[in-house]
Amino acid sequence: MYRCLQIYEVSSNGQDMKNGGFWIAALVGILLDRFTKVWVAQTMFLGQSLPGIPGLFRFTYIENTGAAWSLFANSGGFLKWVSLAVSLALVSLSLLGGPMRRWEQLGYGCILAGAVGNGIDRFLSGAVVDFLDIAFFDFPIFNLADVAINIGVVCLLIGSFTSPSPSKSR
Repeated sequence: MYRCLQIYEVSSNGQDMKNGGFWIAALVGILLDRFTKVWVAQTMFLGQSLPGIPGLFRFTYIENTGAAWSLFANSGGFLKWVSLAVSLALVSLSLLGGPMRRWEQLGYGCILAGAVGNGIDRFLSGAVVDFLDIAFFDFPIFNLADVAINIGVVCLLIGSFTSPSPSKSR
């Protein structure tokens, strides 16, 4: 994964593309999240469960008006504004800030993908489509946007311990 993000280093005109890995991670994450949510909403009915990998996970279609573990479910819709604010802050960081290290690009790009993915749901319907259901213990049902946010946080933690500064990585 780390190596594949190096494609951002040279743009079509031969100049460096600032924080290109951020934009790639965000775009891929948003597209995967939207595709899976549309697929679930069009092929399943609310509350339906389908087998995934027996004993590990299943697909269960629910709509969540809150955040993780349905926190703030009766919040009156403020979470859509949180998603928008986080998204705008991350875009501003990439555009207006300096060059990010590779792990930061991947991490912040994944977090942006999750914020945009869940934000789209919140603005369109007031609820987030969740469908990934862990079968072997009681865990809240979640989606790929949630996975992207968690991957982003892990990447930022890894980057804080391993990545050289941007000037040394070139």
